[in-house]
Amino acid sequence: MSTRIFRITVRGVFDGLDAGQRAELLARAGEHQMLNAAYTPEGHLSYDIAARPAFVFRFQDSGEAEEDIAEATGRALRSAEAWLTERGYGYKNLKAGAEDLSQAPLGKRQRRELARKRS
Repeated sequence: MSTRIFRITVRGVFDGLDAGQRAELLARAGEHQMLNAAYTPEGHLSYDIAARPAFVFRFQDSGEAEEDIAEATGRALRSAEAWLTERGYGYKNLKAGAEDLSQAPLGKRQRRELARKRS
């Protein structure tokens, strides 16, 4: 069996932030901007609290079977919840979506590269 790579996106909304929490998020906004967004094992948080209270965590995980994606999604949700709870940030509407990269369609450039390798 080969290892499958999963990309899990956890979306939610900050809820009930006090002035200090909001100021803290604004001060660290440079670390969490969309331009730096990446799927990582530990999860990457991005938000623009000045524009809207929404946030996104991006996680990368792996498994041996297609069924492992459900466990990876659960781990990602728990990690996001733990990060928010440890810092005392209120949140709501957490939702997770996952993609198995082994099942993702190839882009035009990828198909061309694969054809080149086969010939």
